[in-house]
Amino acid sequence: MHDEHDAPSEFLNGLRIAPGGIHKGISAADLIDDAFLAYNGGRLGEAARLLANKILKPEVTLGVTLTGALTPAGLGRSCIIPLIQAGVIDWMVSTGANLYHDTHFALDLKLHRGNPFTSDITLRDEGVVRIYDILFDYSVLLDTDAFYRELIRAPHFQKAMSTAEFHYHVGKALHEREQALGIGTVSVLSAAYQCGVPIYTSSPGDSSIGMNVAAVALEGNKLVYDVNADVNESASIVLDAKLKGGKSAVWILGGGSPKNFILQTEPQIQEVLGIDERGHDYFLQITDARPDTGGLSGATPGEAVSWGKIDPDQLPDAVVCYTDTTIALPLLTAYILTRTEPRPLKRLAERREELMQNLRDQYATRGRLSGAPTTARDVAKRGSAVGMPEREGKGTYPCGTPKP
Repeated sequence: MHDEHDAPSEFLNGLRIAPGGIHKGISAADLIDDAFLAYNGGRLGEAARLLANKILKPEVTLGVTLTGALTPAGLGRSCIIPLIQAGVIDWMVSTGANLYHDTHFALDLKLHRGNPFTSDITLRDEGVVRIYDILFDYSVLLDTDAFYRELIRAPHFQKAMSTAEFHYHVGKALHEREQALGIGTVSVLSAAYQCGVPIYTSSPGDSSIGMNVAAVALEGNKLVYDVNADVNESASIVLDAKLKGGKSAVWILGGGSPKNFILQTEPQIQEVLGIDERGHDYFLQITDARPDTGGLSGATPGEAVSWGKIDPDQLPDAVVCYTDTTIALPLLTAYILTRTEPRPLKRLAERREELMQNLRDQYATRGRLSGAPTTARDVAKRGSAVGMPEREGKGTYPCGTPKP
């Protein structure tokens, strides 16, 4: 039994729950700090402060994943583009579908709000395509398909390339189309090209872009996605961040294949290449998936530690918020743009070959090629990574509250 004269329990070190009333004209950032105090609202508040106070430091390299139909819902234009332009996002992993639907905006093709309960048989008869409550004419697909087929017949596409290189060329073409139409930057791919942000697709054949690449292959087109380059290039980005004395962060919107792809960079470095490393430093996920079904989308950061994906010392800086990305992302974007200053652009897309050479050198001098010890027992004994800076002490929780 706790005596009233004893010192307060260490579990009562958190800030007191005593909010003021919400007032007219309150900003989204103030709303999160003042009213999102518990449950998944509390986790969203922790996510916001983790981003603002730790992840968005200049020395942190942040990779973001896009899963689910976010771009056709307008979240590319409303959130992702401003975050790219503010230097928040350094590299990305996206489903091909998100990038395909993103293309519609640069081509000035129209998507509309609609009713999710309209008969799909009626919509099909009228040539209308539905993504839940987003509606658009079937010609939007045909026109976008035609754009990709024409584009990838160009001479500089006639080779094998990583999806990041492919998207860089696509972004350049979409930027030129935006300029010709006079519509400003409305495409994530265009913004990424302009800001030097590499975008990877973990399953490039699983989208209409990949379907069109496959179609022109029947004509003898030489474009092939180099998935080996994708795996190594993404790993080289993470390793480069650590070699420069910085940190690596992942912000996962949804789950699926992009989640695994961005997290597997650390097992690629440690397990496969045999390079001494500890895992990503910061983990933030917005998801509606449960962990108990065994699916990757719901897997917790604690589980990721067992794979070497997350640095075990950094688990206090891991946040999972169980909510819809379409709710969380606009709020977090508003919070970031209000509470933080823009970061310098890292322009990693333009450094891909340099980063790959660094990876090759590390593989040869510190990795499996060098004969370095790589057994599971050796990995467990390592402690801090060789050649890496010492980790910070456990100073605060993500929200900034001092740890006991």
